[in-house]
Amino acid sequence: MADIARKASAHWTGDLMKGQGTVSTGSGTLKDAQYSFKTRFQEGVGTNPEELLAAAHAGCFTMQLSALLAGHGHDPQDLRTEATCEMVRDGAGFKISTMRLTIRGKVGNIDGAEFERHVGEAAKLCPLSRVMAGNVEIVHEAVLEG
Repeated sequence: MADIARKASAHWTGDLMKGQGTVSTGSGTLKDAQYSFKTRFQEGVGTNPEELLAAAHAGCFTMQLSALLAGHGHDPQDLRTEATCEMVRDGAGFKISTMRLTIRGKVGNIDGAEFERHVGEAAKLCPLSRVMAGNVEIVHEAVLEG
């Protein structure tokens, strides 16, 4: 039995090119958020699976980093992570090749090298980083501010 379980759902009508769908989360934060071929492979109003994965990874990673920093006596005053999910063609389809994380932090009682060390440790412990390990290249850039 899982210690924690979270749910989300997707609904799709039509074929890939002309169809459209919605995604929702169990918490209700996302409710019938639109997605389509256009929002995934071109530009348009709505979301897509890769954008949602990037958002989830940025959130998960930032929480993990905050816990590590505080646990080592540092003051994580302001942490911001931007995640970019990159896809490449792979045979007849696509695959996620790289997740790029840029982490900017204002942290008390720490220097740049120590901040980078904690970013590296967060990459090993973040549940979403762990799920992607070995399948997706995860690139980190750590920037300690002020």
